[in-house]
Amino acid sequence: MKLLLATTSRGKLLEQREALEGLGLEIVSLGELPTIEPPGETGATFRENARLKALYYHRRLGFPTVAEDAGLEVDALGGFPGVESARFLGAETPYAVKNARVLELLHDVSEADRTARYVSAVALADEGEILFEHEAACEGRIAFEPRGAGGFGFDPIFYYPPLSKTMAELAPEAKNRVSHRGKAMAGLRRHLVETKRG
Repeated sequence: MKLLLATTSRGKLLEQREALEGLGLEIVSLGELPTIEPPGETGATFRENARLKALYYHRRLGFPTVAEDAGLEVDALGGFPGVESARFLGAETPYAVKNARVLELLHDVSEADRTARYVSAVALADEGEILFEHEAACEGRIAFEPRGAGGFGFDPIFYYPPLSKTMAELAPEAKNRVSHRGKAMAGLRRHLVETKRG
């Protein structure tokens, strides 16, 4: 089965590929296909954006397509940046700048009130419709300063209390076990395995 992972993010693509290893899939990325204009991410929720991206790329490129929408919700900021995470301060703005801005916004917020979560929603489109969707979250806190050289995005400031490390300090396999994306993709993997058996 050929499966399109509809992302242009190297970090996301790597984690998604790893989550689907061993299933015998022929995985294709957007970077391997003719460039098409991305859809506007106009959904009010992660699920809505994942669905609209999956259907958009599936209908235009013809492959079974997996799309994801993910982001960071900071409780002290009313859930911001949420679905705007990738576009926060501009889509081309480096995450080091975005992370610094989040820390600035929380400069007078206590450790106990720095609760946050990563959220990931994945959707699988084929045969002109959404066949599967799954959403998962990873609860944590915003650190007081960036730590770690791994991961990407907000990982250096997202502290995961059970392991006493930021996501950027975790080895990839450890991150994938506990992260929002790892959990969401695990749900997709189970669906693909069950569908194959059926």
